[in-house]
Amino acid sequence: MKASKQFRHQRRIVDGVLLLDKPRGLTSNAALQTARRLLNAAKAGHTGTLDPMATGLLPLTLGEATKFSQMLLDADKVYEATVRLGIETDTGDAEGTAIATAPVQVTDDSIRQALAALTGEIEQIPPMYSALKRDGKPLYEYARAGIEVERAARPVTIHSLELLGAEGDSLRIRVDCSKGTYVRTLAIDLGRLLGCGGHLTELRRTRIGPFNVDEAVTLTALEAVPPESRAGLLAPVDALVLHLPRIELDASEACLLLQGRVLAAHGGAMGLVRIYGEGRYLGLGECDGNGTLSPKRLVSTVATAQQS
Repeated sequence: MKASKQFRHQRRIVDGVLLLDKPRGLTSNAALQTARRLLNAAKAGHTGTLDPMATGLLPLTLGEATKFSQMLLDADKVYEATVRLGIETDTGDAEGTAIATAPVQVTDDSIRQALAALTGEIEQIPPMYSALKRDGKPLYEYARAGIEVERAARPVTIHSLELLGAEGDSLRIRVDCSKGTYVRTLAIDLGRLLGCGGHLTELRRTRIGPFNVDEAVTLTALEAVPPESRAGLLAPVDALVLHLPRIELDASEACLLLQGRVLAAHGGAMGLVRIYGEGRYLGLGECDGNGTLSPKRLVSTVATAQQS
């Protein structure tokens, strides 16, 4: 019992990536803090938030993996969403107040045409109920105070927009999109194109970059694992950068790189690369056109990072 209490209260170095399947009704930060507590992790972060009403894939970075979170912030994402037609809300989702209603008179052809019109490179005006900041304050704080501020339209790319099914006045769609896309805004735009308005009632993120929600673990499942075994559910620190070219260094080269030295480039790689020394992940470097390899973001030499 004494050892168990000590494990619960002692923060320790935990390095890796936890693919979490976030439940509905929980903020991303609350999910992060719960997972961090269950893992007794000293340092943790997330790679982009999900709204409380949304579920699905929320990759969490722990320890040294937090240094590479930006890789997923910039990645494409896939969502499955349900859009209720006939009602538009002030938030664009089911948690808001209805501000307009209209009869729903749509056909399969009109739905397909509307989805096609929203596919490709489009511009979105970020919703007021979002975490985007203006003068250091999230937009949702202005919205809750009844203040609407001007927002510039931002370009996003909708790679594909697929109708999964329809039931009553609700449509289920799959959205494959670039970073920065607001699916709530898509729901509003879809409803307006169909002439009846609409809002988001369900949202589930199923993929971010190379990661799929099928690989994720729930908080309930994480808690059910014995505390001493929970770190075994983590992907290694370099899981976020496996799409980059790999460069291997010998022991002397690795030592120089960890000191911040510039080395002769290996092979014909250009741009960002992931670097290993004797099989151990060292971090990211950059190969330029002059035949040099420079360190960009390195893991701590004292970290106990998991290795691939």
